[in-house]
Amino acid sequence: MKLIIQIPCWNEEKTITEALRSLPVTMEDIDSIETVIIDDGSVDNTAAVAKEAGATEVVRLPRHMGLAAAFSAGVEVAIRRNADILVNTDADLQYPSSYIREIIKPIVNKEADIVVGDRLSYKPRPFSPLKMLLQRLGTWVIRIFSGVKIKDATSGFRALSRETMYSMIIHDEFSYTLESLFLAGAKKLRVTHVTIPINKPRRKSRLFNNIGQYILRSVITMTRIYLMYHPLKFFVTIGLICLTGSFLIGLRFLYFFILQTGGGHIQSLILLAVLAGAGFQAVILGLLADVVAANRRLNEQIRRKQLESMYET
Repeated sequence: MKLIIQIPCWNEEKTITEALRSLPVTMEDIDSIETVIIDDGSVDNTAAVAKEAGATEVVRLPRHMGLAAAFSAGVEVAIRRNADILVNTDADLQYPSSYIREIIKPIVNKEADIVVGDRLSYKPRPFSPLKMLLQRLGTWVIRIFSGVKIKDATSGFRALSRETMYSMIIHDEFSYTLESLFLAGAKKLRVTHVTIPINKPRRKSRLFNNIGQYILRSVITMTRIYLMYHPLKFFVTIGLICLTGSFLIGLRFLYFFILQTGGGHIQSLILLAVLAGAGFQAVILGLLADVVAANRRLNEQIRRKQLESMYET
């Protein structure tokens, strides 16, 4: 059984050597361990330093394309190198490498397809009270809308089985963490978690500058992802809300019409027409979006078949 540990990097020449040297060299039930560095358009010497530190393979993206693109590139490399398990971790040493042994166990034992490092259940709490609240709230929203029983939705410390790698086709440009959970829910993948601590941060996050920006980008990302994976439910829900509102306004108008012989309340008819029109349009838009989503799923299946034909032996 082959394990590949991938590390997406962007200007990490100061920490990449330490990150690589902290990784396990041997593990029980694992025959070989390889390390893959995805250099996301770094302008420093990240790639050269990683090679000197002993990385099995260094992949350089042509420009800075973001965490999601770097993760996806690493998944394809892992498939090409015939990995049975892929572990994704960070170059900033946030996640303790000693827990790689724990995070792959459910996959080795064929109990899960994806394993996520759960930071939020660890004690003492790893984040400030405000950040813990936001993380738990965001995770609750993801759990509701994705249908996946997840405890830490934004954790990047993850393990994937080979079968799951073929399904990891990420469309979002911000981060892979949220979309991969929606994808897991849509494809009925088994997701579990392992409670982990985290190391003290070496630097500020590069995904966002402040809490406000993080919340805004997360809300936009979750809305886009839900719309992409469940468009019919999204638009039909909006349509039903509008149609229900128009129906109630219609009942109100009839009530006053009967009691007051129809005098006044013409604004109710205008609002009724607007809501009814919006409701019907939302339902139609949902049907069209569902057709587009079906076409996307077909393209993903074609992509999977291409990867299997290219790399399966």
